[in-house]
Amino acid sequence: MGSFQRVLEEIEKRSLSGGGWTCGNGRRASIETTCYALMALNDPQTPACDRAIHLLLRTQNPDGSWPAFEGDDPEGCWTTALAAIALGFVRSPAAPLRKAAHWLLEYEGREGHWFWKWKFRTVDRAVQFNPEKYGWPWFPGTVSWVVPTAFSLIALKQSFPCCRTGFVANRIQLGTEMLRDRACPQGGWNAGNGIVFGSPLTPHIDTTAIALLALTEGSGAVAVRALDWLRQGSIGCSSAYSLAWATIAFIVHQDEAAKYCIGNLHRALSSRNAISNIETLSLAAIAINAGQGHLNPF
Repeated sequence: MGSFQRVLEEIEKRSLSGGGWTCGNGRRASIETTCYALMALNDPQTPACDRAIHLLLRTQNPDGSWPAFEGDDPEGCWTTALAAIALGFVRSPAAPLRKAAHWLLEYEGREGHWFWKWKFRTVDRAVQFNPEKYGWPWFPGTVSWVVPTAFSLIALKQSFPCCRTGFVANRIQLGTEMLRDRACPQGGWNAGNGIVFGSPLTPHIDTTAIALLALTEGSGAVAVRALDWLRQGSIGCSSAYSLAWATIAFIVHQDEAAKYCIGNLHRALSSRNAISNIETLSLAAIAINAGQGHLNPF
């Protein structure tokens, strides 16, 4: 898998005949996997991309959201943000993207409700965060998490680049504050909270990188600490998945660490153990492509 072209060929070869890509050994198209692969290939003229675009368009729910897998119950989830990012990147029609953006504006973590704000302030004190600052959950009816919040912020910023006023601006600001509030004390992000039962949690490379993709405008000291942590965390990393996310984040922040991260990513892809995971191959292709100066979907 050392060749970039071979990575793209492998992704395209494993496209489903009905459109999209599966996650692992699954049989149904995964919206997440499909979005990464579509952004990696980024050529609507190829049959695999064309089928993937049609899959995403036909699986969008009437309310503008997307399920996690093709054929799931018609209830939207976090993949809505990722589908909007992917379709926008391949220049899909605007109407589905507008519907997705409006759904995201109404979709919020459970702590956004007054009862749960009260509960997290007075009863449930295992985790340490400000319930007034909430973002987006993985699935409806659950609390905010870092990754879906970051993807939702990116999708909204891309959907409303010139008219961030009123509710849109407030929602973006609130999600941004949530990410800052949930950062780990040493820099970076864990999956959900920085402190649990009074103990600081260890950041994750992929989660930190994804959060940094959403914090590009006046992000201040939190982003500086996160970038410092990510540089150190990436040095000994051998995971192509984590290195791909770190590379994308460094490129977005114009950080010199992107150079050695891409080198490590190439080495991880050319290891003896063939990488069969489509998500990893796709993210690696996105990172390498962005490193060569091409468009970055994030």
